[in-house]
Amino acid sequence: MKYGVYHQVVQLGHSCFDNADSFKILFMIFLNRMNLTNNSTEYGFISKTFHWLSAVALILQIPLGFYLVDLDFNETRLTIESIHVVVGLSIFYLTILRLIYKIFNPTPSLGNSVFPGQKLIATMNHVLLYLTILTITISGAFKKLFNGEILDLFFFNLEIKDNFELAEIFYDIHIISNYCLIALISLHILAVIAHKVLFKENLLKRIL
Repeated sequence: MKYGVYHQVVQLGHSCFDNADSFKILFMIFLNRMNLTNNSTEYGFISKTFHWLSAVALILQIPLGFYLVDLDFNETRLTIESIHVVVGLSIFYLTILRLIYKIFNPTPSLGNSVFPGQKLIATMNHVLLYLTILTITISGAFKKLFNGEILDLFFFNLEIKDNFELAEIFYDIHIISNYCLIALISLHILAVIAHKVLFKENLLKRIL
């Protein structure tokens, strides 16, 4: 049965560039064989998409934020700051959607723990990552609003009475949260490396 499917895929692969219908069939076979949702041992396509979209956005956003700190107030700063705000709001909405999805599609089990407390540490790291991301995005939004600026939330614009003292407080929260996020992401990456090197367990393949 499997041989028949793979043989069909290979045949279609040779002709897909010359035949649009064959390409469509090949794509449908690919979708049918793909797990869209999580199962007990690995993440599905939707979770993987959420994960890597978030990763790419954060890789762009964190350096961009620190680059803004030392920029003089000019057109370049305004342009980069606008990009920073748009990416930040995108991360906020993506995180909310991701959390809603997790309610209906639970995370795959880690399996047997290789050391005491492994599951607790993994769970706490993920919880703190979500909390920190939300703290960063919300504090950044309030900092902008209390500075008297209009915030475009994609669906509507929001403006509140300015309060520069509160703007400074939310700015400090924004900066501190960024450092916390960097530490949590570093821990996340180190955990994957440690499992691969020390415990011969490839955690990365679960999310690829």
